[in-house]
Amino acid sequence: MRIADADLHEDRYSRLRLIPWWDQAKIDSCRLLVVGAGALGNEILKNAALLGFRKVVVVDLDHIEESNLSRTVLYRGENIGQFKAAVAAKAYRSLASDAEVQPLTANIVTECGLGLFEWSDLIVAGLDNREARLWINRSAWKVNRPWIDGAIEGINGVVRVFLPGVAPCYECTLGEVDWALLEKRMSCNLLALEPATEGKIPTTPTISSIIAGVQVQEAVKLIHGLPTLASKGYIFEGMNHSSYVVEYTENADCMSHYTVPEIVHLAEASKEITLKQLRARAQSDLEAEDIVVEFSRDIVQKFICPACDAEEERFAPMQSIRFEAAHCPHDGHLRTVVSVHNYAGNEDFGDRPLSALGLPLLDLFVARHGEREIGYIPYGDAPAVLGLLRPRHGTS
Repeated sequence: MRIADADLHEDRYSRLRLIPWWDQAKIDSCRLLVVGAGALGNEILKNAALLGFRKVVVVDLDHIEESNLSRTVLYRGENIGQFKAAVAAKAYRSLASDAEVQPLTANIVTECGLGLFEWSDLIVAGLDNREARLWINRSAWKVNRPWIDGAIEGINGVVRVFLPGVAPCYECTLGEVDWALLEKRMSCNLLALEPATEGKIPTTPTISSIIAGVQVQEAVKLIHGLPTLASKGYIFEGMNHSSYVVEYTENADCMSHYTVPEIVHLAEASKEITLKQLRARAQSDLEAEDIVVEFSRDIVQKFICPACDAEEERFAPMQSIRFEAAHCPHDGHLRTVVSVHNYAGNEDFGDRPLSALGLPLLDLFVARHGEREIGYIPYGDAPAVLGLLRPRHGTS
């Protein structure tokens, strides 16, 4: 017999291994973060399950609606009203029973710590708003992770690959119209005027399958070290089935181009360490006294009414608070927003545990002294966020 017995044996991934460069172990070990579980997200997850991605976190905020059923392969009629992330994770496990999939019903902008991005090896997003894309882009750069963006409308779509430390990035692609639409959502005091519109883009299951297919194919190529659409866009036009690749240019003033040079995993959970204690740890690590601890996002500390002087303590991410909340409940006056974005040691909230700042679990805190900086993630939060998924090594 010319064919070895081993060659006769077929397993789940035998046909994939026939591709000369294919390494199933690289896919098996990849930590995949999927943001969005709508039309694109369903196709991304379905493809990932079939290809053998076994360590997956899926993030989505929304419930399943009846209109989702025409564009999502993982949902059924009995799932209407349930959370997308939970149903998608269960469906993923039905396709790949040996996979560990953690659903997170959360807003990626305000309710997910940057430690979630840092946990991943690769981020694939199926979103329909600029705000979330911009946040993913900045977060991915901070923790040095690649991400793949997909967008669809009608029967057209685009796929873009962004690598950390390699410009242009997503923010570089934004034009004046994009920034105007982003700013339209925010009031003069930076509170949200209206929620980001989700799930209202006209799409078909055919275009979502095409674009998500290219996204996951780019993910596989990236994992294998093959050429990708890095800092480029693949445009597909469904009416005439034409496609082309565009190249983006770097914006020298882009705010996303920043990576934390060193990240330490703390053994403590965020409820077990105060800001003052974290700063003391940073003073020791950086061998300096004048340390500033920066937060991952701006926090509304309190509201102060200029008419009655009443104060209301909040401690919540700036983007999570609607503009209407700024009005005084006593006299209706528009209150002053007191926001904070760091801790220098003399503020009155230093004794608060990190969990009492309004920031999400597993978040990133960056301590600075001059040009030196270290990032800290309270990795005691990992079980609450990642479930049974194994956290990264490096806790100290």
